[in-house]
Amino acid sequence: MKSNADTTQQQPQRQTAQEAIAANVKALIEQLEQGRSETLTAHLSAMARFHRYSFGNILSIAHHRPDATHVAGFHTWNELGRHVMKGQKGIPIQAPMMVATHDEKPVDRGDKPAPRLLGFRTVYVFDIAQTEGAELPQSATVSGEVGGHRDRLVGFVAQRGIELEYNERIAPAQGVSYGGKIALLPGQSKAEEFATLVHELAHEMLHRAERRATTTKTVRETEAEAVAFIVSCAVGLNTGSASADYISLYAGNAELLTESLAVIQQASSAILDALFAEEAEQLAQAS
Repeated sequence: MKSNADTTQQQPQRQTAQEAIAANVKALIEQLEQGRSETLTAHLSAMARFHRYSFGNILSIAHHRPDATHVAGFHTWNELGRHVMKGQKGIPIQAPMMVATHDEKPVDRGDKPAPRLLGFRTVYVFDIAQTEGAELPQSATVSGEVGGHRDRLVGFVAQRGIELEYNERIAPAQGVSYGGKIALLPGQSKAEEFATLVHELAHEMLHRAERRATTTKTVRETEAEAVAFIVSCAVGLNTGSASADYISLYAGNAELLTESLAVIQQASSAILDALFAEEAEQLAQAS
């Protein structure tokens, strides 16, 4: 049965992933130049909510629907017992087109041919606010408490070969990154310690190689704080960060802003994948 929802929207001219990213960054910059610094925070919040999406798709979701919380395709919503409401416009994202490839050598019966990426195509997803129907099952959330995420974060730090210590002598700093070693100030609340550790971990991941020489201290600190904001939001912590805190990522340089947002997304996604690996495995087994 044909739906009344606008799922067959006019296709825009075909864009490459880089062209789509550039277009969304341009729109973001236009809003920043109008003094709307909260739009940058909305993009960082989208990275927290959609950390398993690609950088370009996160930018598109944040640009077209900055308040989105849970997106899925039209048919996926139907399978979840919900349907897209009449007149709703989808959010365009890029989806990979995979084709099966066969080796020249014969394969055993039952073997599946290896998939190959043919390219990307524009598809549309919808936010839960654009749908109605059955309530979604509520997953466990953390509200102001780090819970088991703290131990998983410490484990991720260790896996990367980074030493972690507590040292009162770094005061008044809450944390310091030394390159292969992170020191935290003792006595912080669990939430403060978690955010501080993510901040210093971001420095270890982003600023111990070429980018240290090509970025300013202000940009490096803002990038690390943005990663801490994203990860903290994703685990349910209230960071209290002001929208203007992240405006330093843009100082009239679109290329630098694009680069910063890309590395922020990559680092935060890697951390969140480690923190939520157990939940992702459980969901995979249940599906």
